[in-house]
This record gives sequence, structure tokens and C-alpha cells, in this order.
Amino acid sequence: MKFVTSILLLCASLSASGQVRWNNEASDTTRITQILTETAALPAMNPSARVAFIARKFIDTPYVAHTLEGDSELLTINLDQLDCTTLVDVVLAMAYTVGERRTGWQDFVYNLQRMRYRGGEIDGYASRLHYNCDWAVDNSHRGFIADVARDMPKCSYMVRTIDFMSQHRDNYPALADSATFARIKEVENGFRNHRFGYIKTVDLTSRDLKAALRDGDILAFVSSLKDLDVTHLGIVVKVDGEPHVLHASSTEGRVVVSSRPLSDFVKRNRNWIGVRVYRLKD
Repeated sequence: MKFVTSILLLCASLSASGQVRWNNEASDTTRITQILTETAALPAMNPSARVAFIARKFIDTPYVAHTLEGDSELLTINLDQLDCTTLVDVVLAMAYTVGERRTGWQDFVYNLQRMRYRGGEIDGYASRLHYNCDWAVDNSHRGFIADVARDMPKCSYMVRTIDFMSQHRDNYPALADSATFARIKEVENGFRNHRFGYIKTVDLTSRDLKAALRDGDILAFVSSLKDLDVTHLGIVVKVDGEPHVLHASSTEGRVVVSSRPLSDFVKRNRNWIGVRVYRLKD
């Protein structure tokens, strides 16, 4: 009862304060409820299998970047237009909600905010988990995901100082505000010499590694840039036992499953040097 009350209070608060930005509230809430209900009616699945099932519901959804941006920071929900980040966080929030045996769109809204914002609280642009490393630390700490690359065959480690946003301030209109810029710098200060596990591109052909990956694992593609950890996200789907990538593709303009296996998919992009791997928890 306490949990239900928390959800209702949060949704009422968001609605009253105008902190939810819907693309189309009527159609989006209906579709959210339909997907949650359909997934919950299936035989019991582990969290990753739920992620893979729900992710497939978004194949062919148009790719549109920057849908979270606006004059003010709001919880934005747009199921008709997705980029790589919004695809992953929408799917994860839905799969986690079903794992709680809840099927209302309000439950999804509650979980989406908890996963997208630091500590689950909206407090301006800097409270959004812009960096993948920040997202991983926050969501791992609060029990939503596990960083599983470190437990996989062929895991390597990297140390990086993450400060891409402040070093490229002109690329982010919100950082024109000095207070917001200072808060982003504070976030980045927590990721100096940040160490994380990942799988190198050359090791993605490993038979043991392929077997360790699950349908529905989250992939974060590690950048070759010295001041950034990740530049793309996707979801593992296995085709005839071979890992492929379901992702929102800017090149194809929609959500697709890669025609090439994961190892070839990463190898063909010289800006990526491997992948981080996360797994949803119940």
C-alpha cells in the first residue's frame, strides 16, 4: 500500500506541476498499458527476456534525436520517436514495472523517472543522467541493473576521465547557464580516473562471450574519444544463437535489429572499441 501511495503521489505531483511532457498523452498511456499487460500475461520470464520481448515492440519506430530537450527539464515521454538512449530507458522501465507485477502507465512513469534521473529526482538539466557512467553507477547503486561485463569472459578494464560535456560546452545549449554548467562540472569531477569493465571489439567473437550474453542485455558502445565513455546504446537479441543488436539507428532512421552479428556490427564502426554490458534486475 505504501508503494502504491508513493506512485500515486508522484504522478499527481508531476501532473500538477506540469513536469511530464507527453508527445500524445492519450495514445502513449494506452500503448504503455497494453505493452505492460501483454508482457505480464506471458509465462514467467527472467528480467532480460522481458527486456528483449518489450524491445521488439518498438521495431520500426522512427529515430528522432534530442526529444528530451526543451526550455525546462521535464519527464519527457514519447513512444512515437526514439533515439538510442530513450529506447533503452523506456524499455527498461517497462520491463522493471512488469517485474513488480504492475501494469499501469502510472507505475511506468514512476520507474522511468527513477531510472532517468539521479536519485530519481528531477532537479533541472544536470539531474538527468547524461553520461552512461553516471547512469550505470546510479542505477546499479539503487538495484535496478547489474554491470555484468566484469563477470564475463574476456573482460578488460579501462580508466578514463569523463568531461566531454564541459569540454564541448557549445554543443549543449543548457550549459550556457553558468549554474547548470557548474553542476555538470561537479558531476564530471566524480568521474576523474573512472575505471570500468568492458569487452574489447576483438573479443566479441569469443564463443564463451557469446554464450554469456543474454537476450535483453543492454550494450553500451565504448567510444574511442579520450573524454567520453559511451556514444551509443543497444539491446542484445539473439538470431539463431548469434548476438545481434536491436537499436535506434540514426543511419536507418528507425529502430532495427542489426543485419550483422554484434562482433561485425562493432568492428565496422571505428569510433567504438568495445562494449559495456548491463542486465536488468528484479
